[in-house]
Amino acid sequence: MNIQYTKLIQPTSEIAAAFTRWENDPDLIPKTRPNRNQADLDKRQPVTIEHLVQRLRYDQIYLIYLDGQLIGEINYQVDPIHLIKKEPGTVWIGISIGEAAGRGKGIGYQAMQYLEEQIKSQGLTRIELGVFEFNTNAIKLYLKLGYVEIARINDFTYWQGRMWQDIRMEKYI
Repeated sequence: MNIQYTKLIQPTSEIAAAFTRWENDPDLIPKTRPNRNQADLDKRQPVTIEHLVQRLRYDQIYLIYLDGQLIGEINYQVDPIHLIKKEPGTVWIGISIGEAAGRGKGIGYQAMQYLEEQIKSQGLTRIELGVFEFNTNAIKLYLKLGYVEIARINDFTYWQGRMWQDIRMEKYI
């Protein structure tokens, strides 16, 4: 299993197509974005090159390749407004293993370690993330990596006919 990471500098139509596939995957939507109601869950939209260029103004994005195939992405931004703890220099992270072929193989664990190395190399020492309470696999992953719960936000996202909490976690590296 050969895993490689590439920092996204110049989005292409192929990369935008992969992001569109992941953004609109019914299995991933509930886990990767907050939804207020069923209409939000049902919403589908393309990810364009322009959208990715806009994201790059705020996010550092790394593409995850498994045996040469793009399977996901990890990203971070520094000091976003939605942090629970407003410590200057805090990084908010995200991860998405978009292709089913990349799930359940420990790639998320390795990708998170890689992302932490990139963050640390920038002289940043605190990471915060949010994970929806029903995403038990992700919660187990973050706990295994040393993240600790710092807060819960009630009624944060809609899934399976009800509202769920967002669990906020942190780690100092």
